[in-house]
Formats: sequence, structure tokens, C-alpha cells
Amino acid sequence: MESIMLFGIFFVLLFLSVPIGYAIGIATIITMINFTTISPIMIAQNAVAGVDSFPLLAIPFFMLAGNLMSSGGIAKRLVNFFESIIGHITGGLGMVTVVVCMFFAAISGSAVATVSAVGAFMIPQMVDHGYDKSFSAALTAAAGTIGVIIPPSIPFVIYGVVSGSSITELFTAGFLPGILMGVALMIVCYIVSKKNGYKGSDERKNLKEIWISFKDAFWAILSPVIILGGIYSGKFTPTEAAVVSVVYSFIVGVFVYKELDLKGAYDAFKSAIVVNGSTTFMIGLSTAFAALLTMEQIPLKIATFITSLSNNGVIVLIIINMFLLLVGMFIDNIPATIILTPILLPIVIKFGMSPITFGIMLTMNLAIGFCTPPYGIDLFVASAISNVKMTELSKQIIKMIIALIIVLMLVTFFNPLTMMFLK
Repeated sequence: MESIMLFGIFFVLLFLSVPIGYAIGIATIITMINFTTISPIMIAQNAVAGVDSFPLLAIPFFMLAGNLMSSGGIAKRLVNFFESIIGHITGGLGMVTVVVCMFFAAISGSAVATVSAVGAFMIPQMVDHGYDKSFSAALTAAAGTIGVIIPPSIPFVIYGVVSGSSITELFTAGFLPGILMGVALMIVCYIVSKKNGYKGSDERKNLKEIWISFKDAFWAILSPVIILGGIYSGKFTPTEAAVVSVVYSFIVGVFVYKELDLKGAYDAFKSAIVVNGSTTFMIGLSTAFAALLTMEQIPLKIATFITSLSNNGVIVLIIINMFLLLVGMFIDNIPATIILTPILLPIVIKFGMSPITFGIMLTMNLAIGFCTPPYGIDLFVASAISNVKMTELSKQIIKMIIALIIVLMLVTFFNPLTMMFLK
């Protein structure tokens, strides 16, 4: 009964448009008062303990780095470089959007930052070259999901803290699935472009022009090399890498590209502070929510129910994927990861899946939720940038979601895609 009360209040509040952090906190405290003898002070204790974590410091710094890169001209130069290489082929500008999203993902670690930074440049360019505006916006929203799969990834940091898994191993395991997501979207882009006659840039760039755009984008391209190279070589932790990313982005934006002024820096800091405030609030209350679940043995009850549906591992994993895709439509990645990891991780381990692979699978499901109607945050961002209605975006995004789900199934059932680069 307590689980029905807990989740029932939570979802009712969500449908009433109550902010998710408040919905989590209200559902937790009402359930505690009515169904347990636990003191409500537990909420404050777990909320503080939940955010008192060194790895979680990576989140605000990666957010800030993404904002500084967007304001400092790094994203624009990445667009220009990749456009010089593949922008001329059929569907080339759409493919440039996907590739730049993949590259920007290796800098910012955020889906929203990826969509906003890349979409602001690429959606108008695609429209100017005859692409349908709703298709352009939908493609950008779908490509933005790669932002949380290719490392560094903020959700991987959250999952690593909750599950006790190595964040560095999660970063390593996310490379290939992220690349496959990008390839799948590029295939969709090519097929749609071929059908509708979407052409690339006006002319093919010669080697000299490509070299010039490479030199201009060199410091932007070097950014993920420094960040990820430092992590994998053991020079610094993911949290330290996030700080390095901020310093590097600031120096390049101010002294190299000279596009980051005082106002741009202020806006970048302000945006990171606001988003991190709401994120930290959600993490804290989600931790209290998850603690109540554990105390009342709700994860065990849910796990027993799921495994009672079938003893076949394939069927159970499909059920879990369907459940996570549904959750991703309504709940933000961070609280969903904190709440669902202790529930689902023991189940998948029972059927032979490693915690690392499950972390990738979980994050991919919730990331696809970013671009899935009705509440996908990437859709909202793309809609705001392009002024395209959500109904039009929803029609265009379906084919891209199907492509991403195909990659998700490969990751779920083909273990080497996540484990081949791990020792």
C-alpha cells in the first residue's frame, strides 16, 4: 500500500505540473507520515548526505563549461569545420548537425547544452538550404540525446555515485554506443534527405579551405582530447576534469577566439548556477525518496513482481527497457537514475548483465525520453529555438526514436558494445 501511495502521489503531482523536486519531496513526506514510524528528519539527513559527494561536483562544472563553450565560439567553429568536410553531400548539413552534437557531447556532458548550442547555429542553416524546419529541429533534438552518452556524461556521474560503479569505466563504455546512436541518426537523415531532396552546402570545400577551418577549430577540437585524455591517463578524476574544462573553455573563449566577453561569462555562470540549483535540489530529495524505498523494501517487492512475469532474461530485459522508456517520457534523467537504480540493478545482475552495461542501458533509455513526446526536454529546447510547434516536432521525431531504440536493443543484448574497451 505504501508503494502505491508513494508513486501515486508522485505521478499525480507531476501531471499537475508541480516541479519534480517538490513532487518527490511531498510524496516522500506524506508516505512517511502515514505509513511508517520513521522521523521526517530522515528526509533532510538523506538529502544533505545525497549531495555531499565529491564526484557530484563534476555536474556544475560541466554545465558551466558547456555554457562557456557556447558563448565563447567553440561550438560555432566545430560546426564550420565539420561542414567543410561533409556539408556538401546529400543530407550533409543534417549529418553535420549530428556529428557536431557528438563532438559537443564530448565537451559538455549535457543534452540540453548540446541542443541549445548546436541548434542555434544549425537549424537556421538547414532551413536556408531547403530543409523542412520541423525536420531540422527534430533531428537536432534527437542528436542532443547523444550528449549524455558520449563521455563526459553528467548522468553517468550520477549513476556511478548511486551504484558504486567506476565513473571512468562508464565513460569508456559509453563511447561506442554514443557513436552508434550518431550513425543511426545519420542514416535516417540520409534516407529522409534523399527522399525529400535536401541538399548539402552550395559547393564542396577543397583541401585548403578544410585546412583553414581546421586551424580555426583547432582549440575547440583539442578540448575533448585534453579532458578525456586526462581522465583515461589517470592525470585527473572526472571531477577535476570538469574544472579543467571550465578553465580551458574560459581561456580559449577570452584569449584565443576573443568572443567571450564579460556579459557572456556572466550569463554562462548565471545559467549554470540556476540549473545546478534545481539539479542539486532534485538530487537531494531523490536520495531521500530512494532511501525510503530501501527502508520499506519496495525495490525488493518490485523486483519480485518483475521476475514473476517471466524467468526468461530476454523478456525481462525487454520489459525493463519498455518501463524505462515510459519513465523517460515523464521524469528527468537525474531523479529517475537515483530512484530506479537500486530497484532495477539487482534484477539485471541476476540475469547476467554487468552494472556498467546496465548504466549505459539505463541512461540511453532515459536519454531517448529527452526527445520523446509529451515532455521531452530536448523537444522543448528545439521548439523554442526553431519556433516549431511541439505537434509538428512529434511527427518528425518518431523515425529517429525508432533508430535510437534499435541501437538501444543492440546495447542491451550485445555485451561487447559496452565492455570491449574495458580491461
